[in-house]
Amino acid sequence: MMADDAQDKAGWAVLVAASSGALLCFLNLSALNVALPAVAHSLRASPTQASWILLSYMLVSTVCILSFGRLADLWGRRRLFLAGLSLFVAACAACALAPTAELMLASRTAQAIGAAGVMANASALVGDAFGRRKMGLALGMLAMVAALAQVVGPLAGGFVVSWWGWRALFMLNVPIGLCVLAWSWKVLPRNAAAQPERFDLAGAALSLIGIGCVTYALSMAGTRGWTSTPVWAFMLIGFCAFGLFAAVQMRVASPLVDPSLFGDPARRIAYAGILLLSMAQAAPLLLVALYLQACLGLQPSEAGLRIAPVALGMLMAAPVAGVLLRRLRAESICVGGMLLAACALTLLAVLLRPTIGAVQLSMCLWVLGLGIGSFVTPNNASILQSVMPQRRGIANGVRSTLQNTGIMIGTALTLSVALAQLPSGSQRIIMGHGGGTGPLSSADVTAFTQGASAALAVLALLCLAGAALIASARRRGAPAAATVA
Repeated sequence: MMADDAQDKAGWAVLVAASSGALLCFLNLSALNVALPAVAHSLRASPTQASWILLSYMLVSTVCILSFGRLADLWGRRRLFLAGLSLFVAACAACALAPTAELMLASRTAQAIGAAGVMANASALVGDAFGRRKMGLALGMLAMVAALAQVVGPLAGGFVVSWWGWRALFMLNVPIGLCVLAWSWKVLPRNAAAQPERFDLAGAALSLIGIGCVTYALSMAGTRGWTSTPVWAFMLIGFCAFGLFAAVQMRVASPLVDPSLFGDPARRIAYAGILLLSMAQAAPLLLVALYLQACLGLQPSEAGLRIAPVALGMLMAAPVAGVLLRRLRAESICVGGMLLAACALTLLAVLLRPTIGAVQLSMCLWVLGLGIGSFVTPNNASILQSVMPQRRGIANGVRSTLQNTGIMIGTALTLSVALAQLPSGSQRIIMGHGGGTGPLSSADVTAFTQGASAALAVLALLCLAGAALIASARRRGAPAAATVA
């Protein structure tokens, strides 16, 4: 009994360290959405530079997470987590002191690399620290931290920038990050010895090229359109790299991604589910925020408050889903989460009009948050519980890569559908790029409303497809994922 208490105490200490590191990374991403205009103005950044100061974080971290997940298995999760957090803190100081847009962009890239080292390890560290019975609850708490960052980031960022300027937003991360680093150094276990297997350099290079090209193409597709030549060119290069990557993984002795991770039907479905849900996770928030500002005339801070119920729903559902894992199968909870998200998106597609009430909007977004929070925790737990500890890093790396890729696909798809019937000048007004001729006309508002409703309906169908996929596997009696050696 005393041994169990000591193990639980050590596990919660690891959870605090992993959650704190993840919170810093997520806060930095969400807070800059509010601070970007001030940063761009202060550094005299061009529109392209300003966009990349924001986009580089997601792009670079997505590219790095897969390789870092494997490195964590080989080198040790403690080492990579501490190295990533150290780089992140140093890059925060560099961002705060950056005198030019070019140095700011370089510092943001370093931040993203450090953040990838943290995010590739957080869930795996928590999975290692807790037994199967309590892993769901612990992962639910970690998911709750990510939801909290979505609420706190924009609000805290707005206040910090207003009171002390945008440089303080980055500098405040330094003392906080050093405290988290010291705590992590103290509590993270040292018993995860490095594995004797070799790191797959060829696979890592091909994965970097494939993920980088595809995510870059997706980042352009929302504004340039899916038929744009650069979008198709980068997409083609990316898929060719993925084809070569798959061939390499089947031949090498120590692959970057163990093919057996996808050999079990239950694990394949879990990975497909996180991809589908992620497509409907962030895109509705961006779309609603743009709609509120373009059609209702709200300020960015007001729009941010209107979409906060999503994060509130996630905060409420994630830990509850972790507790339910002790009584229900993960697949059943995931299906319920997907259906909740689909219902919320369907209602939002029907109700989204310039006359929509604040209560109606809040309820739709709150239910969406409940659905997302109910899905993420059991899905993550089912993936991490089904692999041996020495494979949890890459298993989580695959999950994180699919999640980030889904977010970018969903965003690009949503924007392309929502803006399809609008002239280019109106699109620039909505996206805040300038070059428009004033507020939207009534015809443009109608076209944007119809496009936004259609985009939300597409996202609802994706959630229904995910629920049907998981439910059909459940009915067929798909076995629990076999443990990967």
